[in-house]
Amino acid sequence: MRYMGGEQVEEAVAGAVALLRTATDRDWEGMPAGRLEWSCRYTAEHIAGDLITYAGQLAGRATEAYVPFEITLDDGTDNDGVLHVIETTGALLAATLRTTPREVRAFHPYPFRGANREGFAAMGVTEVLAHTHDIAEGLGLAYEPPAELCADVLARIFPHVQPGADPWRTLLWATGRGELPGRAPVTGWRWRNNLVIEAERLTLQGVTPAAATDLAAGGDGGFAWVESGPFQGTRDAAGMLLKAYEAGVHRPEWGVFVLVRRQDGRAVGGMGFHGAPDEDGRVEIGYDLAEAARGHGYATEGLRALSAWALAREEVTSVFATTEHANLASQAVIVRAGFRQVAGDGEQLAYELRDPRG
Repeated sequence: MRYMGGEQVEEAVAGAVALLRTATDRDWEGMPAGRLEWSCRYTAEHIAGDLITYAGQLAGRATEAYVPFEITLDDGTDNDGVLHVIETTGALLAATLRTTPREVRAFHPYPFRGANREGFAAMGVTEVLAHTHDIAEGLGLAYEPPAELCADVLARIFPHVQPGADPWRTLLWATGRGELPGRAPVTGWRWRNNLVIEAERLTLQGVTPAAATDLAAGGDGGFAWVESGPFQGTRDAAGMLLKAYEAGVHRPEWGVFVLVRRQDGRAVGGMGFHGAPDEDGRVEIGYDLAEAARGHGYATEGLRALSAWALAREEVTSVFATTEHANLASQAVIVRAGFRQVAGDGEQLAYELRDPRG
């Protein structure tokens, strides 16, 4: 799959700087940046500040808050100098992304208080694209970044946004900067990094639409799998996630998760919901493991963690799971996770875990 990292940050920065360099003789301080209340000059400085902040979060392995520093430009720095700072901070973020292990996550508040290197790459690219648009609008310049770059961003940190025929126009709409036919204007927005749920030996890592696209097509989804993984059920679930995303009904926190072993960062299986909770507060869960990872209790551990996360949500009253009569191993996993059998027919048995709060 096409990974989101230093190359994409460099691409975004290079395109932005090339355009803005054509207008460095203009008064950036006295010109508002598009619809923002900021000046073009302040917006350019803001881009540089975001890039170095994201590099600092990853390099410093910050997990609880932002690293307490900010960038300050020297007095007398002209517009060309600001662009040089953007190039430099972009290079620093790109270098950090290339040297940060995949499993590292650092603090970012939206929406689950953390992001991995792909998340920070996507956020950095979004900051560059969106704010270069603002500056270009203020200066009367035409700006349109590569469609593939915009689609990469949308598929990683805007999983709740239905993709459109024009990725750039879709990204502008998603960030409150434009209109799309048939869609209401966006007045408040946040990107959404993937949810990660912690368990004892595992982390359950939310699958983005970008990863789902690769998994459904036979790839690894950006994960390092154990031998024989991923199992076909994970690929099928990724395909269902992708269909929901394309239809604009995907709710990321009720999607698919990959079970990743803490000791070595290897993915061992997939687990997830069949959709959001229904009107009765019931949500259905399913799972599978790569053959090489079976017999170690990973499915039970993951099912307990994901069920506990679901039951902690106000809209959930019970978690539901089904398995075939002949699948004794799956039945054992469900029972060990605390479920009790509530129904059955000639083909399947049904199990439920209810909210202990009643």
